[in-house]
Amino acid sequence: MGTGSDVGRRARLAVLPGDGIGSEVTAAAVTVLKAVAARFGHDFVLTEWPIGAIAMRTKGSPLPEDTLAACKDADAILMGAVGDPAYDAAPRDQRPEAGLLGLRKALGAYANIRPARIYKGLEDAGPLKPEIARGLDLIVVRELTGGLYFGTPRSLDLEAGTAVNTLPYSRPEVTRIVEVAFQLARGRRRKVTSVDKSNVLETSQLWRAVATEVGTRYPDVALDHKLVDSCAMNLVLFPASFDVVVTENLFGDILSDEVGALVGSLGLLPSASLGDGPGLFEPVHGSAPALAGRNVANPIGAIATAAMLLENGLGLQEEAAAVRRAIETVLEKGARTADLAPRGTPALGTQEMARAISGAIPVRVTV
Repeated sequence: MGTGSDVGRRARLAVLPGDGIGSEVTAAAVTVLKAVAARFGHDFVLTEWPIGAIAMRTKGSPLPEDTLAACKDADAILMGAVGDPAYDAAPRDQRPEAGLLGLRKALGAYANIRPARIYKGLEDAGPLKPEIARGLDLIVVRELTGGLYFGTPRSLDLEAGTAVNTLPYSRPEVTRIVEVAFQLARGRRRKVTSVDKSNVLETSQLWRAVATEVGTRYPDVALDHKLVDSCAMNLVLFPASFDVVVTENLFGDILSDEVGALVGSLGLLPSASLGDGPGLFEPVHGSAPALAGRNVANPIGAIATAAMLLENGLGLQEEAAAVRRAIETVLEKGARTADLAPRGTPALGTQEMARAISGAIPVRVTV
């Protein structure tokens, strides 16, 4: 990866719109990526591939072989969202979510990076008092390929009324994700909060012990441990006190959604899933089928995800900074989507917000 703007960069990007509002917000992010390519002189070759429910309907699998092959061959992957209530009762391997989980696993994408901050002017968009919300700027680092979602044995017997899930972690798995958190913290406010449930879970006892060991290698970064329930409470009471939060798969899934509510909308949050192969970049929110096709979904999370793709996937830091500043500029001018607009005030549609942000991207930004 480069560390700045690579002149005339050519990149192959696999685009996976997915289900529900996924196609709409992904189209918005693509609009912004095309604007970046035009203004910075890059050549982004974008190809679309199905995943999730749409892939089940058209290919008979939530993760078709050609989709997976295209993703492995890409420089980076931009994804929308998966999920469809029509498949709620389907076997586990035929549900849309199985496509996403399988893709993460196949790419070796073990580190999910979920930044969240309060944009200027949105201090009162969430449920917190502005004086509490102000200053919220954190990253949730979620382990992505282990834990309950992948552990075996697992079983469900509805007739017997029994079910089993297994929560396994190994020292190497914990070490590598905690290392990611400490490295991120070194570029921020140098504080890591490791979240577990070590008072009742043996897996969490291992997690806490390994996190402590890793912390000794980073004497310049402060480490504290929180139980997941205490962390959830403190995110509401003192959100600005957090810098980098690192935790296992299930806890990270839950806490990052809580953070989305605190900043005002899940529609604002981007994420990157990084590991051994090409990076997978997707907004945090789900497919929201009730909103699909209405041009009301907030595309900012997807557009901010495109900024993460530029920076973490392609090494284009100036271009990423240009996109982030464009988002800030549009919001500071008062533009709001329906999820952010106060009742009775005008709101921009998905496409209109994308055009506004694209139009705010300058030719060059110095970082």
